Amino acid sequence: MSRKYIPRDISWLSFNGRVLQEAADETVPLPSRLKFLGIFSNNLDEFFRVRVAGLKRALVVDEKEAKDIFFEKPQLILEEIHEEVIRQQKKFNSVWEDVQKEMAKQHVYIKTSENLNEEQEKFIHQYYQDEIESNVIPLILSDANPMPYLRDKSLYLGVAMIKKDWQYETKFAIIEIPSSQLGRFTILPSSKNQVHVMLLEDIIKFNLPYIFSYFGFDEFQAHAFKITKDAEFDLDNDINTNFAEKIAKAVKSRRKGKPTRFVFDKEMDEKLLEFLIKKLNISKKDSIIPGQKIHNFKNFMEFPNVFKKYHQPEERTSFTHPQFANQQRITDVIINKDVLLSFPYHTFRPLIDLLREAAMDPDVKTIQITAYRLASNSKIGNALINAARNGKAVTVMLELRARFDEEHNLEWKERFEMEGVHVLIGIPHKKIHAKLCVIKKRVNNKTVQYGFVSTGNINEKTAKIYGDYCLMTSNRAVMADINKVFNALKRPKLDLQQTLKMGTGLLVCPTDMRNAILSYLDVEIAEAKAGRKAHMIIKVNSLSDKILIKKIYDAAQVGVKVEMIVRSIYCGVNQKNFQQPIHAISIVDEYLEHARVMYFHNAGKEHVYISSADWMTRNLDHRVEAALRISDKKLKAELIDMLKIQLKGNVKTRILDNELSNAYVENGKPQHRSQIELYKYLKSKT
Repeated sequence: MSRKYIPRDISWLSFNGRVLQEAADETVPLPSRLKFLGIFSNNLDEFFRVRVAGLKRALVVDEKEAKDIFFEKPQLILEEIHEEVIRQQKKFNSVWEDVQKEMAKQHVYIKTSENLNEEQEKFIHQYYQDEIESNVIPLILSDANPMPYLRDKSLYLGVAMIKKDWQYETKFAIIEIPSSQLGRFTILPSSKNQVHVMLLEDIIKFNLPYIFSYFGFDEFQAHAFKITKDAEFDLDNDINTNFAEKIAKAVKSRRKGKPTRFVFDKEMDEKLLEFLIKKLNISKKDSIIPGQKIHNFKNFMEFPNVFKKYHQPEERTSFTHPQFANQQRITDVIINKDVLLSFPYHTFRPLIDLLREAAMDPDVKTIQITAYRLASNSKIGNALINAARNGKAVTVMLELRARFDEEHNLEWKERFEMEGVHVLIGIPHKKIHAKLCVIKKRVNNKTVQYGFVSTGNINEKTAKIYGDYCLMTSNRAVMADINKVFNALKRPKLDLQQTLKMGTGLLVCPTDMRNAILSYLDVEIAEAKAGRKAHMIIKVNSLSDKILIKKIYDAAQVGVKVEMIVRSIYCGVNQKNFQQPIHAISIVDEYLEHARVMYFHNAGKEHVYISSADWMTRNLDHRVEAALRISDKKLKAELIDMLKIQLKGNVKTRILDNELSNAYVENGKPQHRSQIELYKYLKSKT
């Protein structure tokens, strides 16, 4: 039976398959192939922590309601997930074998405890005693005792120990691999023309006779395993509990999450495997996945730089936006004109400099900014602290519920407040995902306002690898609406429908963005019905909102030209009654495509927006998001050009079809790698 919608989680797995394609691509530099293996693994871990956990929760709710939310029955989706994960795991193992062959060509080898020379054996025995031993805590397992608490995200060695003359059963133990403290990789002594790398778990495995010498065991078998737990949490409704304390409590509660996946070395001792499954209370309904020797591949994103030097092509370097070249003050430029930054092609430096200038400018009175994910040693954060020290009234909307960054953001909250920064922590049941900044200064008794609206996080680290747009502007209507957003955030108990009434500067969620999008789609549908040009281009990370998908179907049915650039989740399906099939593609390349852009022909008026919001129900209805219409004609044309460049891609571009085939675009035209072509396009403007 053909689907009307692809379930979100099935579509996401298809996206992760595209990540695995990059790891398999022999034209990708070897260090990047290792990183893509790590990204694939890390993505899958988070998928099981959150999405699979949610599907399992849904098994106990009303079936009709669950099917409406997930597009299909959760049990059927879980079964399909299990089958696809097994298929992808086999592909992953094959790719890893190929990558190791490529590593060998560069004389780089992963060594195990079984294939060491005498010098290396002495080295790792001494290295264990000097560096590792104090971080290793062996735990003996017993039927009589409860299972020790096992941490999500950690890797473990399951150890089976035998005495030759012992009539009793094999003894079992587990050891948590302390990779977060020590790192995962150690470079061993080797010949000059070779590099031997050993994983931390193999160093521990080699030293098992030393670790358990007290017991006198003769034989050891050790194999890696890991569990993935339900990472979702629900905030309680205790109104007397400080909101930040709720988040801190919720982070700690993840210790109690139920297992959603158990991955183990398929060569593990059978009795130990049965013991672990029993003690962890894992049922056949859970994902029990046999794998290879190495797990937690996310660490391979930080594999040692031991390969032949990779010469980064010029097209992979950032450059200064021409409007800021030879300019001493960023502020002076954007007060006079709008500037569109395109990361990572343009450097992130202007945003840092803008805030540093504001921190020192005696005329600046206030700075207000949203922060979703700050870098660990954020220059943005440090500039805001410096501004507060210089007497500016600094307000930071810090989203404490940014998934898996909660603890990090709590640390920033404490640091900001110690320095006198006013920290907003959001609105109950609504994440603040908009990327906004407004700076106010008094010049000659007049208030001057300027700032920016971005599609991505205000984060100098991710700006080097995430494709995003940021408009730096002093447009009065935009600044007025940003102020309205902050005023609403300062009064979290009031109704958002009343406090988030925008003017002409921004569209915002959860109040008016959805209706505005539907209105634009209605215009395109009306134009198509009238026989006139009707065209829309939507670039998002994810499309899963059923209301918008239905409206897109209505548009395709009457002949609207619908073009979609979707990085990950795409739940749409082309149907036979479409007069104009939807053209949907996905670009997975060295940079992560993160920008959200909306283009509507709009009866010839051509409106273009940059936005923080994906076309997902969670974004449109349960988050505060912002979209900005580009009013400058040159910048609007520039964005349209960049959308067209991406739509022409035929190198790293996949077709999003009904079969989830992830087939590359093949059109017989000269190679067009859109990220490289975007660099050339933007560089030509310098």
